[in-house]
Amino acid sequence: MLDKKQLVTIKGTREGLILFIDEACSFNEAITELHDKINSSKPKPDEPIVSVTVKLGNRYLKTEQEERLREIISTENRFEIYAIESDVVLKDDALRWKENSEVKIVNQIIRSGQVLNITGDLLLIGDVNPGGKVIATGNVYIMGNLYGIAHAGVNGDHNTFIIASYMKPTQLRIANYISRAPDYESEGVYMECGLIDEEQDKIIIDRLQVLARKRLELNGFERRIQNG
Repeated sequence: MLDKKQLVTIKGTREGLILFIDEACSFNEAITELHDKINSSKPKPDEPIVSVTVKLGNRYLKTEQEERLREIISTENRFEIYAIESDVVLKDDALRWKENSEVKIVNQIIRSGQVLNITGDLLLIGDVNPGGKVIATGNVYIMGNLYGIAHAGVNGDHNTFIIASYMKPTQLRIANYISRAPDYESEGVYMECGLIDEEQDKIIIDRLQVLARKRLELNGFERRIQNG
């Protein structure tokens, strides 16, 4: 006789427990098995409350289902939910992400006295002349010469960056950090980027290739997280 498939898998880590719920089974089946496992493994009254991260896979919980889950993983049972993670992106969430994060493409030259202000990421096909200014809540990509001012992460995002084909700005700003043009003369052969180096606590300017090492999160899409 084959062993019954586990619908709930628990993995221990230094930070607490990671709880995986099978995405294919019914919620009631999973919650019944979870109830039994929690009762059989809950810490003793004199032991610390254990932090739990719940991973749902391709499952989304309705409000009443989440409430039921929290009743079982509760401080009364010596557990506390740290986060509930789902790979499901709802339509409203996707639309909000698109509105806030979509790259806005602008094809023009930003001349002296002009200011281009964008919500999200900016891809400018053209130059920013001295006295011109581009501002974005996200990243700034300039397929051209940057001679004026560029400000990325204007709302305070320290993980944003600025890229330009030729980097000789009057001023670079990322969140609340400010930097001026690099001391060296750019050869104009390699695209360059400006980003915050947390260790040096300042904006650094380097070849575009450093982003692969400095911003690893660019290779993936952040999961939707329902925080506890």
